[in-house]
Parts: sequence; structure tokens; C-alpha cells
Amino acid sequence: MSHVILITGASSGFGAMTARALARAGHTVYASMRDTAGRNAPQVRALETHAATHGVALHALELDILSDASVETAIGHVQAAHGHIDVVVHNVGHMAFGPAEAFLPHQYADLYETNVIGTQRVNRAVLPSMRARGRGLLVWVGSTSHRGGTPPYLAPYFAAKAAMDALAVSYAGELAPWGIETSIVVPGAFTTGTNHFAHAGHPGDAAVQDAYERGACQGLGDRILQGLAACEPPSADPHSVAEAIVRVVQQPAGTRPFRVHVDPCQDGCEVVSAVADRIRAEFLRRIGLHDLLGPASASAATREAGHAF
Repeated sequence: MSHVILITGASSGFGAMTARALARAGHTVYASMRDTAGRNAPQVRALETHAATHGVALHALELDILSDASVETAIGHVQAAHGHIDVVVHNVGHMAFGPAEAFLPHQYADLYETNVIGTQRVNRAVLPSMRARGRGLLVWVGSTSHRGGTPPYLAPYFAAKAAMDALAVSYAGELAPWGIETSIVVPGAFTTGTNHFAHAGHPGDAAVQDAYERGACQGLGDRILQGLAACEPPSADPHSVAEAIVRVVQQPAGTRPFRVHVDPCQDGCEVVSAVADRIRAEFLRRIGLHDLLGPASASAATREAGHAF
């Protein structure tokens, strides 16, 4: 079955790879990004060329997840063209690297705004239509950093990704009665093949950063990056994340996995998440909420939506 799919943060990295992979799989894909007429104009041209060359339904879409108006306009454009959106891939994210103390408070807020609040803007724009239809899929692109080996110097990013995962888990239970599915795809550290590390933000307090680099933590940043790169096997391919997302989307409604790990470094997140997700399921069953562990049937959800609107 072909779906209408919106991907956030699709100018590069996992987002761009996923947009192309989903389009090749036969879906209508909107690869959203900000500044399509400026900084990301080359990415837009590359998407258009790919679509024409391969004969796929792949479209660039202006969407700034930091702006309510931009999100609403973008969602409205897709819904006007197709009447609905079947799948949203929450991919947009930004990394920061450096000593936790050296980041200014507003930098933590900015990372949270990008990685967490941006997803809320998109959800508020797209979920009313999904609830009315009684079906849909949210794919959240997380990070093993929130439960895995968690090396130092990535605190703002780790904190934001942990918050995003918590939000995704809560949404899963609240959307299940409406027939809307949740899948959390959890990539590990891919140090090559994307711009994730290359474009990472840096601390705003240069004096504190310098104190760490010249003091007891001298050389720690290099050790962390070298260690992460060393644990990544030569076969690690960031396209495997896109392929995992395609497999999730392609599965029949009601059978999609709650969480999928794509972690070449095997940092332990998959082990911890398996326990956490099992405990969540067991606790929901204990308190009589077992029906929230999977999406309601589309017909039941649609009847419920009819009473709600």
C-alpha cells in the first residue's frame, strides 16, 4: 500500500536517505526542511533531480519546526494536495559536543526546542486529521544515547533525546485508542556517512571549555570521538537506518514494532530498552490498560473520532 509521508529534517543525513528510500518503495514523500530557497536550495535541486531520474513521488517542502506558522502551512499544503497524511517521520534533530558545564542555559533550551518541542508542533498540526480517520503512523527517530553507553561531552543532546523518547512513549499510549501507531527507530552512533558529528554545536562559554581542555579533562574530547569511531565496524552504513524505517512503514497496520534498534556499535541501549519496554507493558497490564499497548482497529477508532468531533 502506498502512503503519503512527511519527513522532518530531510535536507541531509538520515532524513534525506529515508526520503529517497521511501519514495523508491512507492510512497509519496514530502522531504521537509527549512530555507528551501536559500541555504538548502542545493538539497531541493538534488531531490528534484532524484525524483525525475527515478520517476518517484518525492517533493521538497518548506517546514521550520521552530515556527508554528511554518508547520501549519506545510501540513496544510500536504493535506490540501492529498486529503490526508498517513505517516510522519520525526527525524529532525541537532547534536552538540563539549563539556556540559560550558554550554549556556539557552543552548540547552535550543536543543530541547529542536529535538522535542518541534515534534509537538508537528503532532498538533497533523494528529487531528489522523484521529478523524482512525489511523496513522508516527515514526520517531531517536538515539541509543538516551539509554546506551552515554559517553561524556554530549549532555545537551542526550538530555533532549531522552525527553523525545519519553514523549514518544507517552504519545503511543494516548494515540493507540485512535488507531494510530507508534514506532521508535533508534540509531546508534554513526560517526561517518552523515553530518551529525561534523555539524554538532559547540559550547557557548569558551572560557569554561578552555578550562576543561587545559585541565583535568585535557584530550577527553578527542578520546571520546576516537573511541566511538573505533567501536563502529567497517560495515556500518547509515542507509541501514533508512532501510529500517522503510520496513516499519511497509508492515501492515497493527503489526509494526514499537521499537527498532539500528546500532552498529552495540552500546547497550537495545538491552536496556528491552527491559524498560517490557516493564512498561507489564505495568499497563497490571493497572488495566493493556488495550493501550497496540492500536485500536481503524473502524473502532473512526467511530470514536466521530463522537469526538
